[in-house]
Amino acid sequence: MEIISIMPLIAIIVPIVGAFLLVFVPEKNDNIRNPLAMLISFITACLVVSVVQSVINGNIVSYTLVKILPGLDFSLSVDPLGALFGGLAAVLWVFAVLYSIGYMSHEHNKRRYFVFYLISLGVTVGIAFSANLFTLYLFYEMLTLATYPLVIHEGNKEAQAAGVRYMIYSFVGAGLVLFSLLITYGMVETLSFMQGGIMGEMVATSALLLRIVFITYILGFGVKAAIMPLHSWLPSAMAAPTPVSALLHAVAVVKSGVFGILRVMYSIYGTDTMIELNLGVIVLVLVSFTIILASIIAMRQDVLKRRLAYSTISQLGYISLGAALLTPLGLSGGLIHIINHALLKIILFFCAGAIITVTGKKKISELNGIGRRMPITMLAFTIGTIGMIGILPINGFISKWYIMGGSLEAGMPIFILILISSALLNAAYFIPIITAAFFKKGDFEPVKGVEAPLTMLLPIVVLSVICIVVGIRMELTVPFVESVVTYLF
Repeated sequence: MEIISIMPLIAIIVPIVGAFLLVFVPEKNDNIRNPLAMLISFITACLVVSVVQSVINGNIVSYTLVKILPGLDFSLSVDPLGALFGGLAAVLWVFAVLYSIGYMSHEHNKRRYFVFYLISLGVTVGIAFSANLFTLYLFYEMLTLATYPLVIHEGNKEAQAAGVRYMIYSFVGAGLVLFSLLITYGMVETLSFMQGGIMGEMVATSALLLRIVFITYILGFGVKAAIMPLHSWLPSAMAAPTPVSALLHAVAVVKSGVFGILRVMYSIYGTDTMIELNLGVIVLVLVSFTIILASIIAMRQDVLKRRLAYSTISQLGYISLGAALLTPLGLSGGLIHIINHALLKIILFFCAGAIITVTGKKKISELNGIGRRMPITMLAFTIGTIGMIGILPINGFISKWYIMGGSLEAGMPIFILILISSALLNAAYFIPIITAAFFKKGDFEPVKGVEAPLTMLLPIVVLSVICIVVGIRMELTVPFVESVVTYLF
């Protein structure tokens, strides 16, 4: 049942209005800014969860702001896929803001940082709650603008160069998306997301054009999804503060690219059109190449955040691979991995930030024995790495299991070999970090009470526990994901 409600719009507006309120808080007044930022993110999460709950109950929550042309309007509509992405982003943002309070306590330009951090939250929710490609595109562009000040936050040459690269890649990708949606509107006179897609009637007359437009869509959204060779902005963006890296990699930017790809495949083209035109193969080839090559490059990185960056590039490929199999099991695995990867990768980046805050060390080669100095942080890091490799009982296993099932369901067992190879490569670049931290001698000795500040450590511990619980109790995520798959198919 469709419900007309202003709640999706309120969930977008609250963090943006809250961000502008922070502009009036003096730079040095942490006692007001920090609780206010936490309150705004928490209220936003509550609003989003209330909308998600309505969707779980079987409703589609919609609200139209402006009608521009027939079939072209600025409107919101929260279906199960949008609820999954929006709910995940809003909840994890609360943890990210809490973590940021500790991480940024001794940093500069804190007011600017929190202003754009909250604006990015509102825009990300807007992407999730978009009713059509036009609305999604507008928020997609806004996200680039909102996150740019966060990427260049440090203000040094490395950050400035990373910001320029980020903007160039993002705008080129957005230009391809704009080209694609203009062609789409010219063909079918609508850009609305629909079950089964909107392109079916054009297959008989415009098959070649549909293939070309699909490729430009994938390349456009593939920039933020970090599909190789469109990925190089992402490792460069590691010049940003660690909470921004977590934002880029786990929650908002890269996931918005993947979300756009999912929307194109399932809400614009639809499974029948995708299968008839054999379009899934294009994505499967691109992401398989990305999964393996990014993992190999990750092994060569000594800077911890860069190794995590290439890990993200590889892991994002799992999501698109599962979806491109065009089977219920494959899509289920891809959607579950959106959740699992977000939880696991945000832990790993939070741990990296804690290490930098406490020790100042950024390179893996400098972390021998760090587990004796920061045992809680490194235990959480171990949980994250086990999940990334795909070992029970951590939550990363179940999504890869579903994708493997989807490979068999699609009659493409070759992709099981891709996933197994990737898991082995994950182990090859993650396990040495753990063994060096706990079993090699270094400059670190046990010091009582030497961990990151509580505002940083608490999100790390809570999210680690959540990963274990979700890994053991699959009924917490799988039923909802299966309902999303049922809706999309």
